[in-house]
Amino acid sequence: QVQMVESGGGLVQAGGSLRLSCALSGRTISTYTMGWFRQALGKEREFVAAITWGGSMYYTDSVEGRFTISRDNAKNTVYLQMNSLKPEDTAVYYCAAETSVRYQYTNPPQHAYDYWGQGTQVTVSS
Repeated sequence: QVQMVESGGGLVQAGGSLRLSCALSGRTISTYTMGWFRQALGKEREFVAAITWGGSMYYTDSVEGRFTISRDNAKNTVYLQMNSLKPEDTAVYYCAAETSVRYQYTNPPQHAYDYWGQGTQVTVSS
């Protein structure tokens, strides 16, 4: 049974930082592409960042230069360091795992992800 648990969300002022963690249990993530997505109230879920099992990293334009995705395969954990947070970053953040090994260096589409966490709320006040 695969479980993905996010943590690290919370309330922060604009300009502040948060670090999200996502731990996967039941499998090893070493050949998984791991992604972060977010869904703001009333909006569709959108891509934020991904790190492939080959080490390539991708970001949506709005977080480029502010957010950093990383992974620790030994801990089966992926992280999202979020700096210079803005009110428009407010959303529920989800981590996800893509397990097919197809995307060693390329960014998978959202529908390719196989496992999802339950989400963690990030609220940025102005």
